[in-house]
Amino acid sequence: MVDTIRQAAQKDREGWDALFDAYCRFGGEEQTAEMRNRVWGWINDPNAQTRCFVVEGDNQQLIGFVHFRSYERPMPATVGAYIDDMFVSPSARGQGIVDLMIQTVGDFAKEQGWDVVRWMTSETNYRARAVYDRHAVKSNWVTYQLKS
Repeated sequence: MVDTIRQAAQKDREGWDALFDAYCRFGGEEQTAEMRNRVWGWINDPNAQTRCFVVEGDNQQLIGFVHFRSYERPMPATVGAYIDDMFVSPSARGQGIVDLMIQTVGDFAKEQGWDVVRWMTSETNYRARAVYDRHAVKSNWVTYQLKS
């Protein structure tokens, strides 16, 4: 059962660190403590773009997080929200936590006057896509990434 979803606070560092490490391993991304320190710094810097909501379970341990940021949209001359990362501890899945995170980011975006919330996922992330399909419309846009 979910008790709370809220902005991350300093007291969340240890729980967030464990979840973010698990998320990076799940995604096949190599992540060092130094890299997590940098991201945690962004989350706690009011001048940085990255924001983070965390989800606490009944025992007040963190069971999920969502990282997001604003971005400027030149064609409509508006600001939108982009969700970079969403993760729920495997032991807490199936409880509607992703639904809660998406709704919370959506509500926050509305409060800020942002006109859209976007995110992407792997084509083969079927379980997550089933949840996303309840909240959003899959776009027709194809994502490219510049070769390094």
